[in-house]
Amino acid sequence: MRCVKAIPINSLSLRILLAYVVGTLLSIGLLVAFGAIVKERLPGMALPERTQLLAERLQFDAQGNPTGFIDSDDHPLWIYDSLRQETAWRVLDDKRRVVLLSPGATTWPDQDAIRQQPEQRFEFTRDDVLYDGAREMQLHDGRSWFVELAVSSRMVDFLHLSFALHFIRLGVIAFSLVLLVTFAACVCLSLKYALRPLRKISQAATQISPRSLSNRLETEHVPAELIPLIASFNQALGRLEKSFRSQQDFLATAAHELKTPLTLLRAEVELMEARAGVREPLLMQVSHLARQVQQLLLLAEASEPLSYRFSDVNAGDVVRDAAGYLQRIADDASVRLTIHGDDEVAKWHADRGALFTLLKNLIENAIQHAPVGTIVSVDVRAESLSVRDQGAGVEPEEIPHLFERFWRGAHRRDTGAGLGLAICQEICTAHGWTLTACNGLTGLTVTVYRIKN
Repeated sequence: MRCVKAIPINSLSLRILLAYVVGTLLSIGLLVAFGAIVKERLPGMALPERTQLLAERLQFDAQGNPTGFIDSDDHPLWIYDSLRQETAWRVLDDKRRVVLLSPGATTWPDQDAIRQQPEQRFEFTRDDVLYDGAREMQLHDGRSWFVELAVSSRMVDFLHLSFALHFIRLGVIAFSLVLLVTFAACVCLSLKYALRPLRKISQAATQISPRSLSNRLETEHVPAELIPLIASFNQALGRLEKSFRSQQDFLATAAHELKTPLTLLRAEVELMEARAGVREPLLMQVSHLARQVQQLLLLAEASEPLSYRFSDVNAGDVVRDAAGYLQRIADDASVRLTIHGDDEVAKWHADRGALFTLLKNLIENAIQHAPVGTIVSVDVRAESLSVRDQGAGVEPEEIPHLFERFWRGAHRRDTGAGLGLAICQEICTAHGWTLTACNGLTGLTVTVYRIKN
């Protein structure tokens, strides 16, 4: 015997199934309501109600005897005169004696020939034509009066074929359109509710970045069909995080391991005798390698979110420290450093060491590309920092590549590894800042825009 697996309560299939069930039930309800309206409005189908309405309009004289009916637009009396052979009425007293009648009721058969039916209905045949009738009782001054109304079946058939059928066709078409729109709207709203957990998962997934690989998608209140997919996704994130951490650890370890032999190598080269121009090129190569190792260490540190210690720092003070640190390099390149901005600039919420590294790299990059005798200006504002040189600038198609790792443009004059601006980009990303570059009238301007905390 096969076991049928039950559908979990927290299931996407169940939610979609319920959406269609709700839409179907609503459609059936509208169909039943439409049928009731049609039954109420079709000629001859509401004969008891017509009889009740006629009985309520019965008039009496001062002695309490019925004298006629109150004429009205929704139930005109002329119809019983003009169609005397098809519809008629009569009023009987409590002894079943006729006291009032319309012209068409004079030829009704006697009471014995009228076939009584349940719910105060009756029928009779006259001239081979079947008449359907209804009877209602009306109380007045303690006496009972009976109002009887009858309609010929051939008139009902005529009205149905000539008017009601056309009405039904138009009504069915209109109702079908309303039913379709109602069902579609119901299913749309139900599916929107059913798929809401999926949208939340998608939004959570878009928030995961290389700096938040430790985040995982939640499986609570999630449809059962999606739990295996989310579990697999979380496992993939775990593998990516492990690989990323391994890369970062390897980068930092390798850089640390290279620093010591490079320092020893530099010491050995400096102790060499200066002969045939050998020592100076070796020292330059060792310095270049040491700089690349230092940049690798900075890149590994800048890429690790846990290495940042945030506090409120004065950006103007950090700019002056970076400019002072690079003053000798600027003097050697015959470039003048200028700082603009308000000394009372708003404090920035940042890691001071990372901000110093950011400014040092930007200013050093500007010095390397500034012509001799020109100015590198640093502008400090409450919401931005910008560094501008007066060099040749960068080709527009190369600007998007400026902050890529190990990218070196043809305009580069230094022997760096192409990591300085990449480190700046990592620092800005960690702080939630935006780093941009654009050509000005002269030279390149690199700007850091701060997002308010």
